[in-house]
Amino acid sequence: MEEKFVNIDGNKIRYLVEGNSQETLILIHGLGASAERWEYVIPLFQEHFRIIVPDLIGFGYSDKPLVDYTTDFFSKFLKKFFEKLEIKNPIIIGSSLGGQITVEFTANNNDFVQKLILVSPSGIMKQSTPALDAYIMAALYPDEERAKNAFEMMTVSSKQVDPKIIERFVERMQLPNAKMAFMSTLLGIKNAGKISNQLSSITVPTLIIWGALDPIIPIKFADSFVSPMKDCMFFRMDGCGHTPYVDDPNGFVRIIMEFLDKKKDQ
Repeated sequence: MEEKFVNIDGNKIRYLVEGNSQETLILIHGLGASAERWEYVIPLFQEHFRIIVPDLIGFGYSDKPLVDYTTDFFSKFLKKFFEKLEIKNPIIIGSSLGGQITVEFTANNNDFVQKLILVSPSGIMKQSTPALDAYIMAALYPDEERAKNAFEMMTVSSKQVDPKIIERFVERMQLPNAKMAFMSTLLGIKNAGKISNQLSSITVPTLIIWGALDPIIPIKFADSFVSPMKDCMFFRMDGCGHTPYVDDPNGFVRIIMEFLDKKKDQ
């Protein structure tokens, strides 16, 4: 993918671009992640879409200003990012924190979004889980052992976690202000208002995908997302954890392409 940078409010924002289609697909990563989290599904999407994958402000290799990282802040950031890149009528996929951010954005911009896909979104669960605790510890005290333990808990897959995922995470969390942005975002999630009102105001067709074995945000929270929405489909991915697009990339893409009414041979 081509790496690019854009300036938003004086902050340097990194993003990746792939594909030449007229239809735009935006991939929004979760807490502590970066654009590379989507690397296993990008090649499967690229023949159908122009794919744009930002490092959210505060994460990855984007700038990390000293601000309060609330979901409202991220939602406004997305709007400015889309305006800067002149993106119109995109399909948006948001994972975990990225799902919560895109819910808030879409609730305020229904006419802008074509279709919305949420993957194990945050926003309902207020307590922690052992896997989330392990992930937070890996972020605050980044070393290979803690990161490996956290990602193994997250995937709940028999496959070995790709060492480069661990190495990149440790590297990113050692960047200046990375821990500050991470913890500020956690507080922003915890103090965010009820998401149910935002969900009920979304009118665009929505798909929610959840890993059946998700140890970070358990699937028991899925109904709280599906029930308030006007036009929502739900798919449970058996055998997958918090990031089904990592655990089963082909299955993940197949579900989405069916939702988008596009034929995709795997």
